[in-house]
Amino acid sequence: MAELTQEFRVGVIARPHGVHGEVCVFPTTDDPGRFRELEEVILETPREGRKNLKIRGVKYVKKFVILKFEGIDTVEQVERYRSCPLYVTRENAVPLGEGEYYVADVIGLTVLEEESGRELGTVTDVIETGANDVYEMKTTDGKNVLIPAIKECVRLIDPEQGIMKIHIMKGLMP
Repeated sequence: MAELTQEFRVGVIARPHGVHGEVCVFPTTDDPGRFRELEEVILETPREGRKNLKIRGVKYVKKFVILKFEGIDTVEQVERYRSCPLYVTRENAVPLGEGEYYVADVIGLTVLEEESGRELGTVTDVIETGANDVYEMKTTDGKNVLIPAIKECVRLIDPEQGIMKIHIMKGLMP
């Protein structure tokens, strides 16, 4: 059984906002509105390591989320955290619907051919195209292949087992 991702990056601190310790966060989540539901995030810093921050305020300005954290009250404090990522635990992640998966759980899956079970490669990235996602796979012989995330091609995704089974459509493999 594969180890599922326990934390998900939801944003990156871009810069201070104002003079009272608010931070401008570039969201890396599909749903920036989710910050209103969060009580805390995990900050990862190169010097201080990881720490939990309690959220005391949330606003939205253009493409940014403005957060106010407990105990961070000055521009100087915010400057130390510029470019630092923010994470949430799996328990605080957005709940998934039927047939939905966290991107972090898909990357690293072993891709198998549906009929034979032959190993084809490993998922290295998920590309969001608008119409449907595309999974980038590094084949066992080192080539990159794009797999459309459509039911005609992707037959099974099982992050707990660490596998994805696909039907090889005409023209898919080199």
